[in-house]
Amino acid sequence: MLNLPSKVRICEVGLRDGLQNEQQIISTEDKIALMEDLVEAGFPVIEVGSFMHPKRMPQMADTDEVFKAIAAKYPNVELRALIPNLRGVQRAADCGCRKVKLNVSASRMHNLKNLNRTPEETVAGFADCVAAARENNIEISGSISMPFGSPWEGEIPQDQIDAIIDAYIAVGITEISLSDTSGMGTPKMVNTMCEHVLKKYPQVSWWLHFHNTRGTAIANIFAAMQAGMTQFDSSIGGLGGCPFVPNAAGNISTEDVLNMLNECGVETGIDIKKAIAASRKLLEILSKGGDSYILKAGTNDDLIANMAEKEA
Repeated sequence: MLNLPSKVRICEVGLRDGLQNEQQIISTEDKIALMEDLVEAGFPVIEVGSFMHPKRMPQMADTDEVFKAIAAKYPNVELRALIPNLRGVQRAADCGCRKVKLNVSASRMHNLKNLNRTPEETVAGFADCVAAARENNIEISGSISMPFGSPWEGEIPQDQIDAIIDAYIAVGITEISLSDTSGMGTPKMVNTMCEHVLKKYPQVSWWLHFHNTRGTAIANIFAAMQAGMTQFDSSIGGLGGCPFVPNAAGNISTEDVLNMLNECGVETGIDIKKAIAASRKLLEILSKGGDSYILKAGTNDDLIANMAEKEA
């Protein structure tokens, strides 16, 4: 018997994780219009952008301006942004962003190469960010990239992941995302890890973020739900990727996730037709095709309607 939740929360990350991997920089006006479409579709959480240095991430250089335009308009939608450091908290406060997210790599080798610190040392250094966020009435969460496998080390031992979680909790962060940046996760691995962290860390609010590099993202979401997880990231059009992982593909397509959940009777509160329309709009702006089965084949209802029309 399937053990599925009656309802899940979806965070749309296409405007951040999707666009930051595109060479084309789309206009602030287009981002704001897309935000309006996503809110209209019913997304409860949207990752609007990131406060990375504009020279490092030019696609996200206008995140401050986007927040200034939308932050007060949607008080019932959780609008979040990725930050790299204390400066990110300050920028968030200045533009009206009320939720920020920090990140660390579960790959010790990757973290040491990039920051010359272990993952635990990196998280310990986030204490100033947590203090500044609280002073400015900003919520703060954390994410762990590559917990399901690293191109450098392969499988990451669970005790190393637990040490990072412990470090997050020690600085006061109890909302954590497990992010399969490398796309190496498999359903069995995901289910086992999710069961473990839910049992060991009941005080943590968990998010799962899957890339569809090897076609397992939908199965991984299903395996996570079987374990009891109810919060997932996805990206319209399946946009995204990872610049430091060879052959990395994008995030799992939002419309594919919504279709699967709808067909399984799992409530999201999101209008899939409006999400599909937003996806098509973004892909049209980028003049590219997306990595989405639903955009290619339509939903089951679309198929039935098309057949009925042909036979009429």
